[in-house]
Amino acid sequence: MKKVAIQGYRGSFHHIVAEGIEGAEVEILACDTFREVAQAVEQHRVDYGIMAIENSIAGSILPNYNILQNCNIKVTGEAYLRIRQNLMVNRGVALEDIREVESHQMALLQCTDYLDKHRWQLIESADTALSAAQLQASGSRTKAVIASSLAAQLFNLDIVAPDIHTTRDNYTRFLRLEYCDRTHEVPTSGIGGGKASFYFKISNNSGSLYDTLGCFEGLNLNMTKLQSYPIPTEPWHYMFHTDMEFAEGENFSKAVERLRERGVEVHIYGIYQKGKDL
Repeated sequence: MKKVAIQGYRGSFHHIVAEGIEGAEVEILACDTFREVAQAVEQHRVDYGIMAIENSIAGSILPNYNILQNCNIKVTGEAYLRIRQNLMVNRGVALEDIREVESHQMALLQCTDYLDKHRWQLIESADTALSAAQLQASGSRTKAVIASSLAAQLFNLDIVAPDIHTTRDNYTRFLRLEYCDRTHEVPTSGIGGGKASFYFKISNNSGSLYDTLGCFEGLNLNMTKLQSYPIPTEPWHYMFHTDMEFAEGENFSKAVERLRERGVEVHIYGIYQKGKDL
């Protein structure tokens, strides 16, 4: 049985992704923060970690790029999960009995159209699945929570209103993280088709980014992400996180070679197969 570190609690969306990758027979190590997930991987306390990196509506989770950059971890896979929010209560509680609704701030915001139709008190919590666990423990007959269907199953709750999220197509992308000694570069030779995540750092001069992007020209590469983020030790200087799909590994290797010939600093987080929807 694989042991997997996730941010959040049993029943969270990270938990769903872990089961989607490994199956239901997976041991979960719940962590309060994403950095704790990375530390669990670094310290070999788990086989791997799961970390959300971007949402189709809210965009990139910028602090997590910093974790990729500074921790001894590598990306070995990805998965996409459609986020489905459900209103749930303790067994036997009816919709008209509800007086307050609790969940993570983002979950509440994702369900504003539905919640605005009711005069319930809204309470923010640290985690959707934690709210579900606490609701079961409290036995409340007037409180509801918003969480995943897995949380309802784990904590024996009734879903009184399924799929209450406002936007139907709301996806989050998750990365699979394993230990990697950062003193060793991820090899780019001998790889087939797939996807790569990496960053490059360029000088703060006019035209630098334009010239750098020219290194990818004519290689049949599909850049699916180009995200700038600041370098804390160098004010107003930026790195660029890049996700790139390719049919032939040789073309990606050639792109990296071109970058380094130009004196561009490159670090590869990982090379892996493109993920599927869970």
